[in-house]
Amino acid sequence: MGESVAATVQLSAWTERLIGIGFERLAHGTPTVLSSSPFAASGLDFSAPGSWQSVREPSWEQLAARAAEMLAEGPLLLVPTWDRRGNADRRRAASPDLYAEVMTSCRPPTSDAVMAVLLPAQAWVSDQPWAAEMRTKVAEHWDTLLLIYEAGALTQISRNVESAAVFLRARAQTKPVLKLFQVPRPRLDETAVVKDFERLLARQGGRGEHGYVLREIPSPEQGLHFDRFDPRILQRREDLAGFGAIDALGDLFTFHLAPLNESALKKSSQRMPSKDPAGVRMIRPQDIGRDGTIAPPSEETLWAAIPTEQQLAVGDLVIRRMIAPATVPPHGFFTAEIGEDDLPAAASEQVVVLRPIKPLSRPQAQLITMFLRTPLALTLAGPRLATTTMQALSTLPVPQPDAALTKALDELTAAKQQFKRWEQQADSVIESVFLEKTATQARARVIDSGRALRLRAEAASLLDDLGHSVRTRFPYPIAYRWRETEARISAGDDLAAYAAILDTAEQLLCYVAQLILALSHAQSVTLGAVTAIRDKLASGRSGPGFGDWVNVLNEAATSKQLNHLPPAHPLNDIRTLLAHPDAEKARQALSERRNDQAHLRRVDPIDLPHAIGVAFADVTHLVERARFLADLPLLEITDVRWDAFARSARVEYRELAGDHPVVPTRTMTSLSNDLEKGSLYLRDTEGALHLLRPFLIGRDCPTCRTWSTFHADRVPKGAVVFKSLEHGHTCDDTSTDTRSLLGQIGLV
Repeated sequence: MGESVAATVQLSAWTERLIGIGFERLAHGTPTVLSSSPFAASGLDFSAPGSWQSVREPSWEQLAARAAEMLAEGPLLLVPTWDRRGNADRRRAASPDLYAEVMTSCRPPTSDAVMAVLLPAQAWVSDQPWAAEMRTKVAEHWDTLLLIYEAGALTQISRNVESAAVFLRARAQTKPVLKLFQVPRPRLDETAVVKDFERLLARQGGRGEHGYVLREIPSPEQGLHFDRFDPRILQRREDLAGFGAIDALGDLFTFHLAPLNESALKKSSQRMPSKDPAGVRMIRPQDIGRDGTIAPPSEETLWAAIPTEQQLAVGDLVIRRMIAPATVPPHGFFTAEIGEDDLPAAASEQVVVLRPIKPLSRPQAQLITMFLRTPLALTLAGPRLATTTMQALSTLPVPQPDAALTKALDELTAAKQQFKRWEQQADSVIESVFLEKTATQARARVIDSGRALRLRAEAASLLDDLGHSVRTRFPYPIAYRWRETEARISAGDDLAAYAAILDTAEQLLCYVAQLILALSHAQSVTLGAVTAIRDKLASGRSGPGFGDWVNVLNEAATSKQLNHLPPAHPLNDIRTLLAHPDAEKARQALSERRNDQAHLRRVDPIDLPHAIGVAFADVTHLVERARFLADLPLLEITDVRWDAFARSARVEYRELAGDHPVVPTRTMTSLSNDLEKGSLYLRDTEGALHLLRPFLIGRDCPTCRTWSTFHADRVPKGAVVFKSLEHGHTCDDTSTDTRSLLGQIGLV
């Protein structure tokens, strides 16, 4: 071909290599190239790679017939014109693009014919009727083997235009798998991408880095855009249900576009000056920030007389219709929620307005708005088009918060508002410095008025201190042990400090294991680790210890029977204590230290300071991973009064949080009529109470006369020996009912 490169469209070297590999693997040969002349309305022709035989067909109407002739001799790369019909022809034709007619006319001349077609990606990803009809007719004669999507595959064409190289083979009785590959953008290591592509061609299932295999082929009516069936994206879509539920955006909102054109409005009598109190602000795409805010009015803001029914309302979501090109860093829809301060306002024609069908709770609206601004939302909306379509938004799945997440978001919002009020109070105090008559009065005012604010700040900063959180918010058995450890370390008694650290680690695992045993038993799930614990209890000598509690945690973490619990069930958090590799590493180190201590392999006094530092770091890591315990308070029910008419109970309880058992009695209402006075309960994040008896019981210790928590330690003949988590003291229970109860839960 004699044309200069500037006058022709060519494959990039990258694309040429991938298509060439595709033909080698799928057709075992080099293709002949058949292209249209001209390729595009600008008069550009397609120029095939120099090493490939090329034929140019002047008439696009003859491409299908010519392709059949050439396919009879070997594999073919068909490059039909990307030109579009004129307006007059477009009204009479089913498709606006000429290549659609070429594709529907192509027929395989032999049963082993293989053809690749280079098309705009829109032909294969669009759900428009013309594209679906084209793919349906193609599927009557061809099986689709491979799709290669790439932006910037052709020279002289915008790098934002995505193309699709579609490999087709004459239709067979047995459907082949379909392979999809998306060339990464920006360009990565070419060698690695090519190797990944070659591995994809050899696959019969699964996913690589940039491509995947579809065993179940979608119907031709469905557009095959890469993300639509990507296993990773589908998994993330399903994972949205973890927030609570999934709804289509169209089930929650109605969609509106402004009936007035911004350009026309500038020239109409409706335009008003910004100072006119009757003027309504027009919100344009550039006014919607990436962070979800509406920009304040500027000199360029358009004000107009807009009817009330066309104005925005509080709670409306506004979205930019224009979508940023793929070259920018990943981002979702530019979305903002309209508040009181933004009104009165109306949207321009390039802004989509979403109005809630029913009033949304604050957490609902907050979660939806945040989700729409994520790259995942844009991905799930369908093919990457230049503008947002109503259809894409209507079917977009959005997460809905469950009760626990709603409560958490409400509390965060309340905390944010409280912080703002404190900030305003601080500003007020600071600004009042020079408002008093004398400097002495001003000084006294700042010191006195700011005292409460300073104390709040100091209290808030303590929450970042793990030790303070454990001592004040963790369940009493753990908080007590932690306080004991910190006291021993600060006192400089190395032997006592080292022992206290190991005791804290064991009792943390013991407490969590008892929670697991109680909660799993309530779910009618019996863990295998119970057998080993039962044997040790029955021995009457030494009760269960460090290794037994670890076995309970590890078995619970991998139990399939516990994999389908409700999202808010406390076991979901409790099972994760040792899930992180660093936590398991710390646990293993502490376990070895505990074994060494028990078997007289004690640390040399010279090495004790270093051992204390390392062991305390390990137990700190475990406690850090157990922060969920602060959200699962330990309660002792002190009184229950059931009202048969109200069908509810007035419950008095003590929340055993912090490092001291003397805590105030509180009151709550419960709809349950089976709560036990004197028993311990775990309260989850939704407020439900879970009975812990007889795995954990609370009573005054007969040795130290302090209220303590106990677990079964030994079951010799004639008694049950309970052991305190706080200080290791024991108490005997000779009641036959207690022994019988332990038998019911499998511990005897």
